[in-house]
Amino acid sequence: MHQAEHQAEDSVASHAATDEPASSPAETAMELAPNPTVLGDIVNVVRGFCMGAADTVPGVSGGTVALILGHYQRLVTCISRIDSHFVSLLVQSKFREAGRHVDVRFLAALGVGIATGIVSLAGVMHWLLDHKQPETFAVFFGLIVASIWIVKSYVKKWSVPQVVACGAGILAAVAITMMPMGQGNMSLPFLFLSASVAICAMILPGISGAFVLLLFGVYHPVTGLIKDAVRGNVTLESLVQIVVFASGCGFGLLAFSRLLRWMLEHHRSTTMAGLIGLMIGSVGKLWPLQQPTPETANLETKFRQMEFVSASQWPGSISLLIGLAIGAAVLVIVIESIANKIEVDEPS
Repeated sequence: MHQAEHQAEDSVASHAATDEPASSPAETAMELAPNPTVLGDIVNVVRGFCMGAADTVPGVSGGTVALILGHYQRLVTCISRIDSHFVSLLVQSKFREAGRHVDVRFLAALGVGIATGIVSLAGVMHWLLDHKQPETFAVFFGLIVASIWIVKSYVKKWSVPQVVACGAGILAAVAITMMPMGQGNMSLPFLFLSASVAICAMILPGISGAFVLLLFGVYHPVTGLIKDAVRGNVTLESLVQIVVFASGCGFGLLAFSRLLRWMLEHHRSTTMAGLIGLMIGSVGKLWPLQQPTPETANLETKFRQMEFVSASQWPGSISLLIGLAIGAAVLVIVIESIANKIEVDEPS
């Protein structure tokens, strides 16, 4: 699905081997935002749907899916362009120019897909994780491993900086996934910090934003606030907390997306190697041969503490898990092969 996106990024990718600076931010934005078509909108809705589906699985990041499907840099660029110039265009009532500045049609289609994926698959995924967790993990394990193999083509040259960046990404992801869950508080500064860090994790491949909120110990209180607000149970204190949390998300997203965009434009191969490292380091969270500890087995999936089980002691079918993982991996490679032969016609 990302042949057309690769074409849109050619001028940036041409600098990947040497990590030379790519084109200017304005030129890059134009390259990543070709003239929209209905077919392009449909493709972007499907991309968003896949991201939303991934976000319903603990340990899987929507950023990973964006990287796999080839619209990662375009997404980062669009978010980073919500800046003072964008605000200036809105103040001047130049809504069409403002929309083109941030590629609003792309973001809207992606947003519709994400929301649809989360709403339509959250219940199904919740059931699968509660009743078929090893099998579900096996499928996603195969998907991610095959995707790592595919995404490595984004790195045009593997030299010392790329190897170091990949190693650092692996270590960072492993360290984060092994951190104990925190006992966070709902003070406004801590809430703002938690939101800023979690939203950054959401656009990084391999790291789940929900998992970061769990590490900070604010996942349950924040989701409780949102559920109460939907039901109309809003107090002044809860409203302030929601506003602060949303502000932290906005601050982290805009600030981090600018840094990430700069890295992709000036050090593309090294940055992509680091992102691949994050994917490799986090794949252990989806290892099929694990089960919840007796103390946490009855808790919700997101709050369970998992422990690895050896193949010799596994009570289920190892062959089934291997078959599901291989099948998922083959599916990704086949889809990638087909997509690379079909060019989505989006005239520039």
